[in-house]
Amino acid sequence: MAYGQGRTYKKVEVIGISGVGIEDAIQQAVIKAQKSLDKLSWFEVQDVRGHIGDDGKINEYQVILKVAFELK
Repeated sequence: MAYGQGRTYKKVEVIGISGVGIEDAIQQAVIKAQKSLDKLSWFEVQDVRGHIGDDGKINEYQVILKVAFELK
């Protein structure tokens, strides 16, 4: 069977949050999703947001992404 044939995937939305940066927020979301979902395959960034502190600096990055996993 060729790659990609006979497989079905589901996508779910997760939100990664980090005080370090966008890439870390994505990684945190994937790490958490991996603990709950088997056979993660890819992710898609849907939106990027953040929180600005009273000092005017970014203190939190929020990345909304969809992760796909193979159905059994």
